[in-house]
Amino acid sequence: MLEALFAAVAGLIIGSFLNVCIYRMPRDLSVVRPRSFCPACEHPVAWYDNIPVMSYLALRGHCRHCSKPIPLRYPVVEALTGALLFIFVLRLGLSVRAFKLSVFAALVVGLIFSDLEERILPDEFTIGGTVLGLLFVVLAPDSNGLMRLFLPSNWGVRWLSLTECVIGAAVPSLLLWGMGAAYEKIRHKEGLGFGDVLMVAMIGAFFGIEGAVAAVMYGSLLGSIIGIIYIYGTRKDPGSYPLPFGTFLGAGALAVAFMALR
Repeated sequence: MLEALFAAVAGLIIGSFLNVCIYRMPRDLSVVRPRSFCPACEHPVAWYDNIPVMSYLALRGHCRHCSKPIPLRYPVVEALTGALLFIFVLRLGLSVRAFKLSVFAALVVGLIFSDLEERILPDEFTIGGTVLGLLFVVLAPDSNGLMRLFLPSNWGVRWLSLTECVIGAAVPSLLLWGMGAAYEKIRHKEGLGFGDVLMVAMIGAFFGIEGAVAAVMYGSLLGSIIGIIYIYGTRKDPGSYPLPFGTFLGAGALAVAFMALR
């Protein structure tokens, strides 16, 4: 339990950094400099006003200097990241698997809220996450996976795992890209951003072809249900309103991560 609590604290801190990334990356700003500032008045945030979750509650959700509301996204991202890391370490202990799932969850949380807020999926998360996923496969190969049924058994677990995840990153993302290209050709408008394609590649790099396909299925189902309710509830134009598919895909990806705990 103590290890899980330390992981939760680490998750809160990581969530605070993710908030910086979510705001700055779509604007092509450095995530290192300058130090944290209020987006409304641009006044630097003191360290005691930058404590994850607690500072938001102490300030009652408003900037100390200009009194403008602080977006609810800030404590939500921090609390969600902390909770995910707590669960993974509680279930798996201090292990490579727990570290892998924690890194994956942090990337996905960043992508979920970047797409929800800015309709952008930063390459730093998607492409960088794909590289990290393949590195984890090399460091901690997994003996499970659909492609094991089609690959030579004498390759060894590490090569089988790496091939599984390379195929998992390439095939579903290319299929999704093809579907998006076909939609654009037929309807003469973009139906799927390339960031979504790269996000699917990242999921496949971590969890193979089964994980990537499952995340797309879960995300599509969730997006369809919530999207229809939201569009018609707010009377948006269903033909032009851009749903943040990356947000729903991220929810599906987190479901895949939880399935990996079994």
